[in-house]
Amino acid sequence: MTKKEIAEKAVEALKKEYPDSICTLSYTDPLQLLVATRLAAQCTDARVNIVAPALFERYKTARDFAESTPEEVSKYIKSCGLYKTKSRDIVNLGKMLVEEFDSKVPDNIDDLIKLPGIGRKTANLIMGDIYGKPAVVVDTHCIRITKRLGLHNQKDAKKIEFELKKLLAPEESNDFCHRLVLHGRAVCTARRAYCEKCCMNEFCKKKT
Repeated sequence: MTKKEIAEKAVEALKKEYPDSICTLSYTDPLQLLVATRLAAQCTDARVNIVAPALFERYKTARDFAESTPEEVSKYIKSCGLYKTKSRDIVNLGKMLVEEFDSKVPDNIDDLIKLPGIGRKTANLIMGDIYGKPAVVVDTHCIRITKRLGLHNQKDAKKIEFELKKLLAPEESNDFCHRLVLHGRAVCTARRAYCEKCCMNEFCKKKT
């Protein structure tokens, strides 16, 4: 079975197992998703969703963040970990959005990754969830599960992103990555792969 055939089977299996493929971060606009994703680095989405409401009640626009200070922002996000770095990035991100992008979240990866603290993973999430464009969000779940499936043998996230883009139908890629997160938490975990209850065990390289 080719990698492309495995990818196609994985898409269909996960679609049946997890019909609702949604981002587990709570947000109401592009800026909120951008900031929430920055907060989620080395922090659970559940924790971010607890912290975010008060933060977004205080800061509603890019200018609000731009006119604040890292010390002020940090008061809202301390429990997210690495809060000093994240606070600094969020304030500087707000400033760049105001100064260079008319306070709007960019709709292309090249501009998104110019923003402080924003890498390709977050940029792809914004592209897929906000702008509805084909995207491959390479997080730890994606890296682990797609490697176990035999779709790549890489460690570099950018290389994995481009390999998966060759294998996945563009219209399926974003939802596929969301489903990998759900599957990675429930079945194919970092500590153990529960192959006996996996919807992909008939074709997964780890199992076969």
